[in-house]
Amino acid sequence: MSVKERRRLEILSRVREKKLSLSEASRLMKVSVRQARRIWKIFQKEGDAGLAHKLRGKASNHARDSKLRRAVLKRYRERYQDFGPTLAAEKLAEDGYAVGRETLWRWLLAEGLWARRRRVKAHRSRRERRTCLGEMTQMDGSHHDWFEGRGPWCVLMVMVDDATGRTYVQFFESETTAAAFEIFGGYARKYGLPLSLYVDRDSIYRCDRQSTVDEELQGDGPATQFGRAMKRLDVELIMAHSPQAKGRVERMNGTLQDRLVKEMRLAGISDIASANVFVAAVFLPALNRRFMVKARSEADMHRGIGRGVRLDEILCYEQKRKVSNDWCVSWRNRIFQLDRRHEAMGLAGQEVIVREKLDGMIQLLSRGHKLHWIELGERPSRQAAKPVIENNAPWKPAAAHPWRSSACPPRSGSAAGAAAPTRGGQAEEKTKKQG
Repeated sequence: MSVKERRRLEILSRVREKKLSLSEASRLMKVSVRQARRIWKIFQKEGDAGLAHKLRGKASNHARDSKLRRAVLKRYRERYQDFGPTLAAEKLAEDGYAVGRETLWRWLLAEGLWARRRRVKAHRSRRERRTCLGEMTQMDGSHHDWFEGRGPWCVLMVMVDDATGRTYVQFFESETTAAAFEIFGGYARKYGLPLSLYVDRDSIYRCDRQSTVDEELQGDGPATQFGRAMKRLDVELIMAHSPQAKGRVERMNGTLQDRLVKEMRLAGISDIASANVFVAAVFLPALNRRFMVKARSEADMHRGIGRGVRLDEILCYEQKRKVSNDWCVSWRNRIFQLDRRHEAMGLAGQEVIVREKLDGMIQLLSRGHKLHWIELGERPSRQAAKPVIENNAPWKPAAAHPWRSSACPPRSGSAAGAAAPTRGGQAEEKTKKQG
């Protein structure tokens, strides 16, 4: 019996013992006097069992057919074994088995195919969504076995609008600066430039080196290649201190690791190229229709890229290099010879900017002007250094050496000099002859 029925049993037992009147019992049971009389008559006729609900133990009038239940559970075991109730209900509806999420959830619990999940998490304050579309976009890389062993491990770069939850994704082999450039460029070309970008503190976005003197004089801190590009595009780069801070994109990662993995399994996709085509054409439109919400404001804060602005020349690698005296510039073991037409610029000894775009194209710039150049086939060969001869052994002239002749007497103290006359002896003999 339920708590309500046990309470009525206690009250009606006192009525039977004439400790309470029926009107007082109706007030305690919170029913009308007429209803109390009907309950009292049933209690007198059937006893305690008369107070139990007559539908207890019987199937509901809204219960689904047992054949449908068996067919749904069979289909679930065959194809959607690890699907959650929500996604499984959607997929089963596509297969012709229309069943509600809650109903399917109860059936799975009863069969032991699903378990309740209770997670205890630390308390955190909720951050409200931004007001306008494009006011802030969150970006993150999700590393996962997306192809479930059918293909290589890869990373899914995910961008989520904070105000609406609109999602844009693309697969890459790894989370690199080039991948960040490419996903942001694709988003900007499709929707426009957001006002700010919320990312983690990965080395792609954060530079930990100490600023140089020139940077301090200009009021700029050290920046990565991605940070430099965002500054040129006037997109504020916000770095989170924890994964929970950018929880919207983190939760979307979990949703994608559940739904997208299974959708690609059903579609038989096992490589990055096919996955990107499938995501753009099929998966993302359906996902955004399902989960995108309306922003509090109808304003779209995305900015246009602008006329004359080329994203491929901003979302790229740039480094300063010094021009050598022979008007050559080195870049990643390659040598670029500047053209003679720039002779009036006096570039020897000056710094130029080497720009490498994502497609591999190289540009050299000085004061914003693009320079003409040719790439040398190979580095000039260097002359081999003369070998160093080390000979510490004492050297003694041969017997036929000129030093041993009378025209060039050897030094005093040598072995041959002992037999030869000295300078003093020669002068003495000359004096004797003159005398």
